[in-house]
Amino acid sequence: HRALAPAVQRVLDTLALLGLSGVLLVAFWYQFVEGELPCPLCALQRVGFIVAGVGLVLNLRAGYAPSHYGIALLGAVAGGSASLRQIALHVVPDTGTYGSALLGFHFYTWAFVGFGALVAYVGAMLLLFPARGDVRAPPSGAIARFACLLFLVLAAANAVAFLLQCGLGPCPDDPTGYIW
Repeated sequence: HRALAPAVQRVLDTLALLGLSGVLLVAFWYQFVEGELPCPLCALQRVGFIVAGVGLVLNLRAGYAPSHYGIALLGAVAGGSASLRQIALHVVPDTGTYGSALLGFHFYTWAFVGFGALVAYVGAMLLLFPARGDVRAPPSGAIARFACLLFLVLAAANAVAFLLQCGLGPCPDDPTGYIW
């Protein structure tokens, strides 16, 4: 069981990282194909997903450590707080909504569900795979390396996209175009 644990943990973290990359890809699709620019709270939610992903990348590349899952947990809690704030802004009747809906729920609601799933995932991983004395990263397979590279490219692309949208100042509350 102990010999199998790092391989299972690597597979689960790789799948979780691919899921986070999927979230960022969908956000980019709506931003660049559908023309829906993210609001400041949307940007904070993306940052929450990125910070959570950094924790998983650290696990896959530097070795498993509870502190890496702690980074993922902090990203999920911060992003979940931003999505909950956005839900609260739009739950009052006649206050409108922001952006598209998917299966009847807006993306900020789906983000809150995603952050809740991340919190549950991190908790389960910490319970199922307690810290070991040896935290060296197991050999990464091609899929894990691809997942890390894809995620890091998407994180960098988000930084560039927000720089183009917001410049060096605060992002507009209701963005209509790119500053740069």
